[in-house]
Amino acid sequence: MNRVFLYVSFCILFLSACREPFEPDLEPSDLNVLVVEGYLDTQGLPSKLKLSYTRNIQTEVDFTPSYPSASVILRSESGEQYPLTPLGFGEFEFAHDIPENQDYRLYISTNDGNSYTSDLLRPILTPDIIDVGFVQNEAGVEIYLTTKGDENADDFLWTYEETYAFRPRFPTPFKYDYINDTTKDVVYRSPDERTDLCYRGGESSDLILETSSRFEDQFVFRQSIAQIVQNDERLSVRYSILISQKALDKKASEFWEILRKNTDDIGSIFSPLPSNIGGNLTNDRDPDAPVVGFVSLGTIKQKRLYIAVQDVAPWITDEPDYYGCYVYPDTVLAANYGQYFSTGSFVPVRPIYPETSQLAPIGYQGTDRRCADCTLRGTNVKPDFWED
Repeated sequence: MNRVFLYVSFCILFLSACREPFEPDLEPSDLNVLVVEGYLDTQGLPSKLKLSYTRNIQTEVDFTPSYPSASVILRSESGEQYPLTPLGFGEFEFAHDIPENQDYRLYISTNDGNSYTSDLLRPILTPDIIDVGFVQNEAGVEIYLTTKGDENADDFLWTYEETYAFRPRFPTPFKYDYINDTTKDVVYRSPDERTDLCYRGGESSDLILETSSRFEDQFVFRQSIAQIVQNDERLSVRYSILISQKALDKKASEFWEILRKNTDDIGSIFSPLPSNIGGNLTNDRDPDAPVVGFVSLGTIKQKRLYIAVQDVAPWITDEPDYYGCYVYPDTVLAANYGQYFSTGSFVPVRPIYPETSQLAPIGYQGTDRRCADCTLRGTNVKPDFWED
C-alpha cells in the first residue's frame, strides 16, 4: 500500500470521524481516483512506480487498495520508448539507462479504458551521499546522513529500507524427527531448517524532506533519517539500512511537503482536504478528472549502513511477541518424545544429561514453538546483500 493511497484514504476517514458525520455528495467516479507514486532512476538502478485506486472506506470495510492492470511507458521527446515491467499488485519496475540530456513523458493506459500522461519530465542529477552514520542518545539510536546540494539539486527526498537479523527468545538447533514407528528421536536441524536466526524488514513509509539552500554552502550535515528506540529488536543482532537520496524539482518538493504535513497532521481540523493534493499527471479523456500522485525522473544515490549489537552494547531487547515465554522445567524423556513433540507446537530446547555421562541426553526441556522458531516472524534465508 503506497503512501499516497494511505493519505487519501485517511482523509476520507477523517471526514467520517467528526462528531457530526459529514457525508459529502460525491460522484462514484470521484471515489475511484488513480493514485501514482514513483521516482524513476535514469542510470539503470531498478526503481518502482506504484499505481492504485482510492476507495470509499465509509462504505467498504476492506481497506485493501485495488490495483489497476495497465501498460506504462516512458517516452523521450525524440521518440524512444522505455516500457516498465509489471510486477503485480500495481507495481511496475523501471530498469533502463537512458540519456539524461532529454525530456520525457510517462504514459499510463489502464484496463478500464483510461489513459494518463505526465507533465514534461526533466531528469535531475542527484549528488552523492557524503556519509551515513549513527549516534546513541537517550532515546536509543539515531541514524543520519550528510550530503551537499548544488544549483541543480536543492530539494531532497530520502527513503529507506530496513533489514535486521534476530533470534527467538530461546534459540534451539533441535527438532523432533518422526520417520516411522521405529525411528523417533530429537536430532539437529539441517542449515536450511534452522529456526534460531532469521531476517525481516521492509520499506519505511516515512517522508523525509529537506532543502539544502537553507544551509550554508548547501551543506546538509547529519540529517536525521531514522530513530530506533531503546531495546528495539532491530538492533538485537545486526541491522542494515539502505538509504536512497532523490533530488526533486520545486513542484515535486511542494507536492511531497503537502503530503508530509498531512501525514503528520491527519485528524486536525486544519488539515487540507484531498482536493488540495494534485500531481503532475492528467487524464487524457478528461483533463479535469482528479489524478493523485507524482512521478519524478532522475538519479537515485544510495548508501548502506550496518549496525551490530556490539556497536550499541549494552542493548537488552524487549520484544512483546515473546512475552510469557519460558522453558518448561520438566524433562521430557526419550520414551515420551512423540507424546510431547510430535505436533510441533512444543519443541525441544535444552538437552538434559545424566550425571555420570555427557555422551547422550536422557531427555529435553522444551518450550512453545513461538518462543523458539524465528521463521514464524521472518525468513531464515540470508539476503543476498547481507554482510556479517
